[in-house]
Amino acid sequence: MRFAPAALLAASSGLIASAAFDPLDVPYLMVLSLVVLFALFRQLADLRWWEVFGVGAAWGVAFFGPLIWWMRAVSEGAYVGLVIAEGVFLGVIALGLRLAAGLRAWPLALPAVWVLGEQWRGAFPFTGFPWGRLVHTSLDTPLESWVRLIGMPATSFLMACLATALLVVADASARHRLLAASAIVAAVLLGAVLPTGVAGQHDTARFAVIQGDVPGEFLSWPRGEIFKLHAAETQRLVDRIAGGDSPVPDVVLWPENSSDTDPTRTPSESERLDELVADLGAPILVGGMLPGPELGTVYNAGVVWTEDGPGESYVKRKPVPYGEYVPFRDVAGSFVPRVDRDIPRDMLPGDEPGGLTIGGVRIGDTICYDIAYDSVAADAIGDDAEVLVVQTSNAAFTGTAQPEQQWEISRLRAVETGRWVLVPSTNGISGAIDADGQVVERAPMRRPATIGVEVPLAEGRTPAARVGRPLGWLVVAAGLLAWCAGFARRHGEGME
Repeated sequence: MRFAPAALLAASSGLIASAAFDPLDVPYLMVLSLVVLFALFRQLADLRWWEVFGVGAAWGVAFFGPLIWWMRAVSEGAYVGLVIAEGVFLGVIALGLRLAAGLRAWPLALPAVWVLGEQWRGAFPFTGFPWGRLVHTSLDTPLESWVRLIGMPATSFLMACLATALLVVADASARHRLLAASAIVAAVLLGAVLPTGVAGQHDTARFAVIQGDVPGEFLSWPRGEIFKLHAAETQRLVDRIAGGDSPVPDVVLWPENSSDTDPTRTPSESERLDELVADLGAPILVGGMLPGPELGTVYNAGVVWTEDGPGESYVKRKPVPYGEYVPFRDVAGSFVPRVDRDIPRDMLPGDEPGGLTIGGVRIGDTICYDIAYDSVAADAIGDDAEVLVVQTSNAAFTGTAQPEQQWEISRLRAVETGRWVLVPSTNGISGAIDADGQVVERAPMRRPATIGVEVPLAEGRTPAARVGRPLGWLVVAAGLLAWCAGFARRHGEGME
């Protein structure tokens, strides 16, 4: 096949794959897209390396273009730059896919290289971009329960194996077709009966999830206004409790940036939090911006506020490059002057897991973008956390697909960890997700709201919590091995 039709077919396949995510959310489309892509690489023996790169980049740009259209809310330049960067990643991975496609074990080699690519681009450069993974499209299908058993990377591998199995069914000997078809049926049927739910429930606790809304267009409000809105919504909860219309919660959750200052050093906010905690008879997890070690640096933190004032805290581990901090600021600022205006401070990453004790409950705290990272989510519950919390602020992406895409990742984390996931967001999506990944309740977007929910507390560990990381590394190692083996084979044949 020549380069132009191959690139066009790859781009069409990437466009189809993007429809597997919100706002369209069509199940299995990404698996079918990989059937086309993998079949294409099986036929690209005559293309030069740079043409193979171009075919992969065409898929990547066509996939990420619609998938992260919401990135335009940050800036047009950020959107274009990220789409191009991800296209380059897919171009490089395409080289590995082409090499793996020539191996005798290609039905396993291609999926391994695919997952290698997902893991690579989810970690590099800076904090990486773990968005748009194949496993994310398993939600609301029988395949989602595999996440609880083997973890996210291995489930991506399984789903990519379904794509290669479909290729075998379409073009192989009768014996191999039967084996491939049997594997597909077994994976789906077994997924339909694999257990999900709370991992070792031992008690319950009542949570109140506060959504205070925002005062207007993103970053158009004076500092302190967003705190007032969340305090006001919490006061309404206090009034309902006093009137006998709401039960007393054990824990109250505020979102990321519910204080856009440092509440521990802002007397008016400290005093108001003390009053609310006293009136509620329950502690509050507050989102605040704590000063960093140097001028112009800051920590994005969740702070436990009790009757004794501020206590334990968790610092966001994966701040967003060019959104929350600016790599190579001196260079970037000279080319794009608005960088210093829009991101005047660099957010520093934390280095500790999000295990916090609040109201007698051990929670695993994550903040916004953190939830997309396997290691951060695993570490958050690794210290005996009984429930997973995602403090978030998606106000910059109001009206886009980004909040729904992040919400879907949170739902998969509930299945994976065997824990309820509670999401306090400034203006949406706030809600409660049970350990089966089902939505128990979600607040309306862009309105103040409080969700009160009785949450089963988990004390056990899912199989994924035990074997997810080693299985992920095993698949990555298999991908590297397949890449090297394919290179050795092609080099022996005189690869261009």
